[in-house]
Amino acid sequence: MMRSLYSGVAGLQNHQVRMDVLGNNIANVNTTGFKKGRVNFQDMISQTLSGAARPTDEVGGVNPKQVGLGMVIAAIDTIHTQGSLQSTGVMTDLALQGEGFFILQDGEKRFYSRNGAFALDENGTLVNPANGMRVQGWQAQSVGGVTRINTAADIADLVIPVGGKDPAAATTMVQLACNLDKRTPEIPAGAPPEALLEGTWTTTFDIFDSFGKVHKLAVNFQKVPGLPNRWQAQVVVDPEAEVQTNTRVEVGAANNADNLFYLDFDNLGSLQSVLDAQGDTLADGALQIQVSFDVPDADIPEGQAAFRQLFALNLGEVGSYRNAVTQFAEKSSTKAVTQDGYPMGYLETFKIDQSGEIVGVYTNGTNRAIGQVALASFTNPGGLEKAGENTYEVSNNSGDPRVDAAGVAGKGKIMAGTLEMSNVDLAAEFTDMIVTQRGFQANSRTITTADQMLQEVLTLKR
Repeated sequence: MMRSLYSGVAGLQNHQVRMDVLGNNIANVNTTGFKKGRVNFQDMISQTLSGAARPTDEVGGVNPKQVGLGMVIAAIDTIHTQGSLQSTGVMTDLALQGEGFFILQDGEKRFYSRNGAFALDENGTLVNPANGMRVQGWQAQSVGGVTRINTAADIADLVIPVGGKDPAAATTMVQLACNLDKRTPEIPAGAPPEALLEGTWTTTFDIFDSFGKVHKLAVNFQKVPGLPNRWQAQVVVDPEAEVQTNTRVEVGAANNADNLFYLDFDNLGSLQSVLDAQGDTLADGALQIQVSFDVPDADIPEGQAAFRQLFALNLGEVGSYRNAVTQFAEKSSTKAVTQDGYPMGYLETFKIDQSGEIVGVYTNGTNRAIGQVALASFTNPGGLEKAGENTYEVSNNSGDPRVDAAGVAGKGKIMAGTLEMSNVDLAAEFTDMIVTQRGFQANSRTITTADQMLQEVLTLKR
């Protein structure tokens, strides 16, 4: 009889714990990135009144007689299922769709969270504004003029240089892709100026020196009389400059006396070779003309008359029609002209893609990689210990964190401008609450009934 009392007490205590977990789930129904808990029960040890007996030749086997001594909590699990995603429009709000955790740093201690409600502090550091923990990732590094993110390096704080400068870059490559009309008439020697204008196709665009100053580049094309598939091209940078533009087809060759070069096409309209006025010829691979011009108001190197800037005018691959100069019986046009120079700019805004890469958008039109958010995954995420403030800590049974970029080694993708909501299902929680209440109520009845039976025993002597 005393056994039933203690079984009822165990049932009351453990159903109360289950109710505590349900109450915590419901309290966090609107907590960003919260993962609900679940209580599992198991029976306690049983008292054996008689053991089992194996069958004999005379009788069959006998089962053991055991009386249970109540129940205990088997586990309180954290359920890491995906929560629904809610769009916020805030560029620093991040949500994970799939496995993984954001990594947060507090001094020397590291925490993990699914809560991606981040913001920038006064230093431009990406942090959780609720507690100041700093988001971890990889900062972009510039090596040899090339910006790259090394995800094999140690993770560190992510700093976004709001208002930072993107230095100017001189033009080093100009890609020219246009069509020269095969029907253009040849211009004989001594032709009047109006004939020169009619038979010349000119394409112009801006290029930049090392200070970010704009220079006007013009390329004038004319058909060469007597050679149906040859065109003469004149390159002019800043027509008003005191020193004329120079062109050459070989980097090591001397400058031309003028700024002319010649293009030869085949009967299929594709570019075959290019040569400059002094006879240097290219007829294989990418056909590039080396162009140089004076940069005004610059320090002049010793032994030189001026500070000259050199860039390559890329006319396309031999035999290629894509991004190359062609000759067809269609109207002359500039299909595509690109150049890699730009003026100085300031960081205007930034964006975060699905891989967690932070890309800065500058006022000069350039996009620069700033950093990348790191994610951690665990062999057993259910083994993580809750540390409060929507964070987790590594435990002995969670396994060590595996740090990678989003989308690598089974990690999910990052959704910017979005937050992950709690995975608590109110309908399921209320149903479990009813079941828990009934279990608690039934266990209280067990205690009441056992008490009444004990009372009857005490009155036997009367």
